[in-house]
Amino acid sequence: METITYTVRPGNTLYGIAQFFGSNVKAIAEANGLSHPYTIYPGQELVIPVGNLAAPRYYVVRPGDTVVSIADRYGLELENLLSLNNLENPNIIYPGQILRLTK
Repeated sequence: METITYTVRPGNTLYGIAQFFGSNVKAIAEANGLSHPYTIYPGQELVIPVGNLAAPRYYVVRPGDTVVSIADRYGLELENLLSLNNLENPNIIYPGQILRLTK
């Protein structure tokens, strides 16, 4: 099963994170050793199982990434990547930002 690492932001809930990534609360809790009640906090890094191939694929921007390098890495058209993420300026992305790679 494919996984990504996500850094929790203020206001996030485990349910909301699961919905965003096409995962589920139980799978995320198990992958991170969380017990009920599932408490998460801003700055915490979570492993998110995203094994459903039909689900959209996402990428968490890392330091040094550019939109062009991400598009090249995944064989994507730059314009499609910009459009999927409503990016008007391809020079402005930041570490921790989540980009959608496919519909």
